[in-house]
Amino acid sequence: MAESIGIVGGGIVGVAIARALAAQGADVAVLEKEVRLSQHQTGHNSGVVHAGLYYKPGSLKATLCHAGRAATRDYCHEKGLPYREVGKLVVAVDETELDALAEIERRSIENSVPDMARIDDVGRLREIEPHVAGIAAVHSPHTAVVDYATITEALAQDVRAAGGRILLGHEVTDIRQENGRVRVISTASEEVFDRVVVCAGLQSDVVARMVGADPSPKILPFRGEYWELAHDRTDLVKGMIYPVPDPRFPFLGVHFTRGVYDNVHVGPNAVPALRREGYTWLQWSVKDTWESLTWPGAPSLAKQHWRMGVDEISSSLIKPLYFQKARRFIPELRSADLSYKSTAGVRAQAWGRDGALLDDFAVDQVGPVTLLRNAPSPAATSAMSIADYVLEHYLARTA
Repeated sequence: MAESIGIVGGGIVGVAIARALAAQGADVAVLEKEVRLSQHQTGHNSGVVHAGLYYKPGSLKATLCHAGRAATRDYCHEKGLPYREVGKLVVAVDETELDALAEIERRSIENSVPDMARIDDVGRLREIEPHVAGIAAVHSPHTAVVDYATITEALAQDVRAAGGRILLGHEVTDIRQENGRVRVISTASEEVFDRVVVCAGLQSDVVARMVGADPSPKILPFRGEYWELAHDRTDLVKGMIYPVPDPRFPFLGVHFTRGVYDNVHVGPNAVPALRREGYTWLQWSVKDTWESLTWPGAPSLAKQHWRMGVDEISSSLIKPLYFQKARRFIPELRSADLSYKSTAGVRAQAWGRDGALLDDFAVDQVGPVTLLRNAPSPAATSAMSIADYVLEHYLARTA
């Protein structure tokens, strides 16, 4: 008899794991609280298929991003889904950023980023991105863009075709271990499984508490807000233009991305969300905000990053400040070119009791329950390789 496995969470990572399990013959069911898949992190990002420029060599992020990029590319080609290699420039605007750019170059080499090139000639820089300002860059020509929500739907069809179930509108309210099995109670049904995998994103620590896991790491939601370039100004960007990231902070900074459907968005910033799924300043939760403020790591985090926090919040509320960040890279940019704020995303950033923000992917195990505790970017890129990793290291007896 096939082993029954429940997946909590209908984002791309949860559905990719379900697909991998169903292909091995497991009896799989995905429980998703929304009425559609991909309604949170998967459906609210820039659609970039990362090539692995930033990640610490040897980390799970680096290893799984490398494998996941290839798997995503091959899957899109197999299914006829859009996959566009528009390329990425990580640009040093002045000499103060050259050391950090050199570190990006070193990591890119160690992470086997395909056809990566260091560019120190401004003329060559302008050939790639005619409107960019900078003195040097790292170029990743095979960095691509996709539609992750569409990919997730295709993965879900694979699950169904293999006999698995996708249960929408099933918000999980409790998980109980009973006689070696796992009872998952949702708003729509009760299901009993041999094992469960939790891929709950912004709710991952909430679900972890249901099974008695350590409360740490906790999820600290950060909202990333995007502006769209006016349609008649999208020629300012051919592919992607990224800043050299601040190594002290786990966010990349405001950048330009040409999407898979040719829109160009600018952003995101990174501001604390006042609710786990708070996509605007008007969406707030006293409970979520209070839990963040009273977390043991809050004073340390605030002390370390308060200046950056003030800067990010200010640019969120005051468009000219956001515009100035973007204009560093494209001097021709005008404030009116940022035509409107598009849908924001909320990143499920895990942080520990000491205030440290977790950088790498993190997986935990409580009996028959496997929990993804931290799966930020490049989790969408890495979804299929994360699935392979979880199967190999945590669910091996299903093979």
